[in-house]
Amino acid sequence: MQYNQDCPPILRAFLSYHETIKGQSPRTVAEYYLDLRMFFRFIKLMRAGAPISTDFETISIRDVDLAFIREISTTDIFEFLSYLASDRIVKPDQSAPSYGIAPSARARKLSAIKSFYKYLTVRTKQLENNPVADLEYPKLRKSLPKYLTIEQSARLLQAVSGPNEKRDYAILMLFLNCGIRRSELCGLNLMDVYEDRIRVVGKGNKERFVYFGASCRRAIDAYLPQRNKKVLTDNRALFASRDGNRISPSAVHRLVKKALLAAGLDADQFSAHKLRHTAATMMLSGGVDVKTVQEVLGHENLNTTQIYTHIENTELKIAAQANPLSQLEFPKGE
Repeated sequence: MQYNQDCPPILRAFLSYHETIKGQSPRTVAEYYLDLRMFFRFIKLMRAGAPISTDFETISIRDVDLAFIREISTTDIFEFLSYLASDRIVKPDQSAPSYGIAPSARARKLSAIKSFYKYLTVRTKQLENNPVADLEYPKLRKSLPKYLTIEQSARLLQAVSGPNEKRDYAILMLFLNCGIRRSELCGLNLMDVYEDRIRVVGKGNKERFVYFGASCRRAIDAYLPQRNKKVLTDNRALFASRDGNRISPSAVHRLVKKALLAAGLDADQFSAHKLRHTAATMMLSGGVDVKTVQEVLGHENLNTTQIYTHIENTELKIAAQANPLSQLEFPKGE
């Protein structure tokens, strides 16, 4: 990752640790940098007694060092979280901007801060005191993941058209059959495709095999002759973009949205990630146990997978039908 010139050595070392030792993706490392940069800018703003409306882009963090960080207290971090919840401007370019970012965004920034202090106290032992050790994350609203029905999935596949029809169809089939992440799909190489499975490199560079069905195999086979005619900058890539490069996450996002619109589905409500939700839901409703689905999706924690069990739970349906009131006929109102 190319670090900004404003990045101080102590932060640069932390980011390098996560990229080289922890094996985290460049995108994750970049998010750590942006979140911690905002945090340090806020602390400098507060120490200078400047107005909260000060443009953060004017605040340099180049001089942030261990002595600066050692002086940060738990109270400072509470004030930062309060700023995010109440004073941080959302979409400042709009005529009437709103204030306060979502709990999920605040939780991500707190996670970056916690990871940074863990690195300083546990990994490198540069600090003894960890001011965020006992801080709780913002309470998040638990919502069930959205997913496509079988009928909607069929409509989506039937709606694929255009010069990249075979490629786009194969991509959608992999999403719906294998439940892989968008980044995992973009990272697939020709050598990762086997007779009945693909080799996927997931979060933390963890590898796993994901099996697919006959229809997915046919979709890949239909696409491969088209792919083999292309010479790419990275010729290992399974999926190619029209400019001769490996397909990008943004290109995948666009093609999924295009197919959703063509199928008459809500492109704002659904996305490539929702196709992953769809695959998980289909597996569970088809009788696959949750532990197996966890392995297929590459979830580190079983709790992450168990959210899908609330969507298609046959036992809950049976329980509802077993209620004696469910069989009673009530007279209709006048």
